[in-house]
Amino acid sequence: MTRSDANPTYRRLEQYEPLLRLAVPALLFLFLVTLAASAWIQVREGRRDTVLDAINDIDIIASLSAAKLGPEAAPADRAHAAAQLNALARDMPGSALAQNRTLLLVDSAGAVLAAYPPSETAPTALSDVLGDAQPLALFADRAGVMTIKLPDGNDGLATVRALPASAGQIAVVQPLPRVLSGWWARTIGHVSMLGATIMVLLGIGIAYVMQANRARAADEVCEKVRDRIDSALNRGRCGLWDWDIGRGRIYWSDSMYELLGYERQDEFLSFGEVNAMIHPEDQDLYTLAEQLASASTSLVDYEFRIRASSGDWVWLRARAELMNDPDDAASHLVGIAVDVTEQRGLEEKTAKADARLHDAIEAISEAFVLWDASNRLVLCNSKFQKLHELPPDAQLQGMAYSEVMALGRPPEVQHQFLRHERQDVGARTFEARLQDGRWLQINERRTKDGGYVSVGTDITALKRHEHRLVESEKELIATVLDLKQSRQKLEAQAQQLADLAERYLDQKAQAESANRAKSEFLANMSHELRTPLNAIIGFAEVMQSGIFGALGSEKYEEYCTDIRSSGEYLLSVINDILDMSRIEAGRTTLTKQQVEVHASIQRALKLVGEQTKAKNLSVTVDVSPEDIEVHADERALHQILVNLLQNATKFTSEGGCITVRTRQAGNAVNIYVEDNGIGIPAHALQKLGQPFEQVETEFSKSYKGSGLGLAIARSLTELHGGNLRIRSQEGVGTIVLVHLPLAENTSAEIALADKAA
Repeated sequence: MTRSDANPTYRRLEQYEPLLRLAVPALLFLFLVTLAASAWIQVREGRRDTVLDAINDIDIIASLSAAKLGPEAAPADRAHAAAQLNALARDMPGSALAQNRTLLLVDSAGAVLAAYPPSETAPTALSDVLGDAQPLALFADRAGVMTIKLPDGNDGLATVRALPASAGQIAVVQPLPRVLSGWWARTIGHVSMLGATIMVLLGIGIAYVMQANRARAADEVCEKVRDRIDSALNRGRCGLWDWDIGRGRIYWSDSMYELLGYERQDEFLSFGEVNAMIHPEDQDLYTLAEQLASASTSLVDYEFRIRASSGDWVWLRARAELMNDPDDAASHLVGIAVDVTEQRGLEEKTAKADARLHDAIEAISEAFVLWDASNRLVLCNSKFQKLHELPPDAQLQGMAYSEVMALGRPPEVQHQFLRHERQDVGARTFEARLQDGRWLQINERRTKDGGYVSVGTDITALKRHEHRLVESEKELIATVLDLKQSRQKLEAQAQQLADLAERYLDQKAQAESANRAKSEFLANMSHELRTPLNAIIGFAEVMQSGIFGALGSEKYEEYCTDIRSSGEYLLSVINDILDMSRIEAGRTTLTKQQVEVHASIQRALKLVGEQTKAKNLSVTVDVSPEDIEVHADERALHQILVNLLQNATKFTSEGGCITVRTRQAGNAVNIYVEDNGIGIPAHALQKLGQPFEQVETEFSKSYKGSGLGLAIARSLTELHGGNLRIRSQEGVGTIVLVHLPLAENTSAEIALADKAA
């Protein structure tokens, strides 16, 4: 997080860190070299300045001494010479003759007359100090101050001045080590300081290198730990969150981005960006921020959905704690977010499975209860609660057996006995009779986890059935005895029935033979009668038309009309009998083709047109659709319609109405012939349509007819695979329905068409 806060400065610093690690020791070494060089130069310049200062001082002292002693005469003896030097020394500053500077007063012969400060080891001649070939002895003050080799082997500074009055010389000598004594003290101090500085800098450098190596090792360890943490977070489908509440920005770890499939665009996400990703039905960050601001909570543990890059919703469980950053005094919500999408899916599946299990257990008719190994209730249904009179709204899950029984009232068992003698280990089945007379079969079995499941089945009906079976068995034994007694009677009756059956078959064969003979007789008689009837009808028409002259009397014409009408009626009856006999004999052959229903209706209406006009009947035709065609025998369809229209015309009073309608019903057509005639009684509808059957009422006694019209129409309709139905109400009218298939159908299709009709 510190790295993140310092970004991008830290990023740039991290790039130059290897160079900085090398540059700092190099700069430190360069600084030490520069410091040593400057110290060496300073020491060298200090020595030179010290020597120059000493030379200047010696030159000044020599010149001053020469100026004071130059006018004086040469001293008479050494004591006088020493007195002159002492007087000269007193006139000079105390520091002028410090640091082992020596004044030598020399005569003209080069002998040392006196020395200051006095010393027992003072030289006797100037050459002992300067040497024989010393330029100072020759050139005196013109040689200036020179470096010489002293008798003790050390270097020294010396100068000589001539004394004009005494022809002598004054020399100033100072050993070089004494000249450099102050310089050496300063140099030692500088060197000590330089050494201490170098040691300190070397320590700092070594410490820096060690710390840099340690920091590099720590960074490597941190990087490894970070990689391992990221790998672990990626494996665990987790991500780190750091919400800077004050600044309104949120840091996500790399594993968080990988979890949601986003690419890191910046180090931080804004508050609004993250809040926009959260599902609108879940608690948003604004509400959480308000709770944190009100100090109502410092620990966060809640689940929410967030949108992934693919558009899917990912369930996350966030656990975080509110922390205060001591560096910037800001509040941070730091925690981890775990992907619980699979867990939520499993929970939903488990909840659905539990709900299905509960519904299934609730749906069974038995009392069911499941107890765990601690004898605590896990699951039960309402039948168990009702059996033990437990409150229906009681929360029983997790309660001990004693607590559950204390809430209700256990059933009172009057009798109890095992159902089977041999039962499995950990299981038992027994039956119990309750005080209220009910019987229960209780099955108990141990579960693998140490609990047990109990199912109580109400077998009261079964027990009652068993009791009835026992009673029935007793009755059956008694009945068997009775049956044994009546067996002989039955055998005798069976013999009688066999005789009757044989007699029935003989009579049936005779009846069928007689029926066939009747049909053949009717057919033959019809043919025999049609020939003279045609002659009678023809001669009656000739006589009625008067082709060969008038008959003479109007009565004859009336008789001819009656003869003709009676002959035609008799011919129609014979034709009906002939048709019916053919149908019954199975000799009727249909020639089916596509026939227009509307045209067939119009042709049938033309045949009954005179009758309808004679009775002033109104006829209405409603064909829908008009172009509907039916696969039928045209002559048979015409005969069906004519017979139905003749009946309607016959039984409809004058001024009545007849309606012919057609409607398509699936793969069939329904033809309705309706009238508002006399109607048919309800008790007579069942026998209508049978040959020679007529309904005789007080209204129909005067109507003549053979009673074969409806029978022929029904038979022809059934030959086409259809059916004919009649609905009528006495005094209101009659509706006859002819249901015909549009095409040739199988027997199954015919049955379906009949049902639809």
